Amino acid sequence: MVDKIRLALWQSNPTVGDIAGNLRKLRAARTMAAAQGVDLLVGSELGLLGYAPEDLVLRDVVLDAARDALEALARETADGGPAVLVGTPWRLPEGRVNAALLLQEGRISGVVVKHRLPNYGVFDEMRVFTPGPLPVPVLFRGLRLGVMICEDMWYPEPARHLKDHGADFLVVMNGSPFDLGKSGDRLTHARARAGETALSLMYVNQVGGQDELVFDGGSFVIGADGDVDVAAPQWDEALVVTDWAPTGPVKSWQCVPQPRPRPLGRWEEIYHALCVGLRDYVEKNRFPGVLLGLSGGVDSALSAAIAVDALGPERVRAVMMPSPYTSAESLEDAAACARLLGIELETIDITPAMTAFATMLAPAFAGRAPDLTEENIQSRARGLTLMALSNKLGPMVLSTGNKSEMSVGYATLYGDMCGGFAVLKDVYKTSVFALSRWRNAQRPEGSLGPAGPVMPERVITKPPSAELRPDQKDEDSLPPYDQLDQVLQLLIEGQAGVVEASQRSKLPQDLVERVWAMLGRAEYKRRQAPPGVKITRLAFGRDRRYPITNAFPG
Repeated sequence: MVDKIRLALWQSNPTVGDIAGNLRKLRAARTMAAAQGVDLLVGSELGLLGYAPEDLVLRDVVLDAARDALEALARETADGGPAVLVGTPWRLPEGRVNAALLLQEGRISGVVVKHRLPNYGVFDEMRVFTPGPLPVPVLFRGLRLGVMICEDMWYPEPARHLKDHGADFLVVMNGSPFDLGKSGDRLTHARARAGETALSLMYVNQVGGQDELVFDGGSFVIGADGDVDVAAPQWDEALVVTDWAPTGPVKSWQCVPQPRPRPLGRWEEIYHALCVGLRDYVEKNRFPGVLLGLSGGVDSALSAAIAVDALGPERVRAVMMPSPYTSAESLEDAAACARLLGIELETIDITPAMTAFATMLAPAFAGRAPDLTEENIQSRARGLTLMALSNKLGPMVLSTGNKSEMSVGYATLYGDMCGGFAVLKDVYKTSVFALSRWRNAQRPEGSLGPAGPVMPERVITKPPSAELRPDQKDEDSLPPYDQLDQVLQLLIEGQAGVVEASQRSKLPQDLVERVWAMLGRAEYKRRQAPPGVKITRLAFGRDRRYPITNAFPG
């Protein structure tokens, strides 16, 4: 057995389905690792295909391509360079499996199959994979590597089984999506497994955006004592080289500690998640940039700031679409946001469209007073304008609605809900205000946007308004946002009933009942909404899946 070993954590940003591209990145990482004398390169869960592949793994042609790529890479390990532990879908006699393959000395020398298949929240692995048995160690240069795949770490049995079969330390390959609080949960479970087995644990996570999901990386190594010895950065690809040796009277394998990166605060973490989610959605789907309506309100201002920080000002185009109800303040604030961000702002007046629709519909609407219908026509005229510009010029329309609006239906289907991506879809309005203040105060690391404020203070402090009728305010139709968001978080993330939500929020039950009713009525709109970055434990779409037809009273 060797008396020391050098392992590299490869925290990668794969593109789902791009086996050739992901393989190129893996080869490049192996080359970098070889230059640093690494013995074994460890990647993330399903890193060859990308996580989450969903029904792609049901196609034989996909599994054939993964097999061919892995066999080619395995042959390359005969060059005396680093061995590779790579995640991939694999075909066994028992069925399709989520596997980790150890490639060394020119061959595939070991296969570990995921035992626990998650089937909750955003996960649906039981639908496409067959579970494997409890894992046993794989041999590498005389060491017994206790390899687990993601969910297997969240339960005691796999780690205990590896320990009972002589594992020297634990290696966990992950595709663990970000949400608020997730990093603490990972550490809690990792420390529990290390403590139960008295083994060190290496945790390798992927990074980047995949549809609604974002992966924050944050890979780490903890000792048997639960201390974090090594930590990779969040939100960036990283190759982290670690040195291991047996220590102590029982010669247990430990990692040499390294300096750790600065931890991120709550708003910084969320802001990075939104930027990474938008950036990778645009890049991986090959859009040239984004286009959005810049209204002078806080939602569109923050959406524009995130887009500029993620993509650069040259790839963001903004359009102000005034109507007779648009205030001078909104015109000034939209122009000021564009100047601060360094983006182009075009003005297209929707009054001619409003007039045309009024004339066209006058016979059908005869004898009926103007109401919400005319307000929605304005929003839909704006949506049509943005989609026309997108079709003609190429950039994707970025929807600017937030989670509070999506929750209660305070948005117009085929109007302001138009778009290819909704970056604030899982961000409550009160958090929109907080993120705007945070971004005005500091420039995120790695940002492509400007230093200094990105919107006038008035955009954050003025009462929110859709400006679809004279003197309109959001609170004409909704409870104050601090109350609304408190109730929504209890009803959605907290899964509370109406009575419980009223008691816990100390708000009137009739207000909570009203919010619950709006939440249910808006389900049909949310089914038709664009995808957006998931940052909470229960996002709309992949997480919270309620029936459209639903008569439960709360």
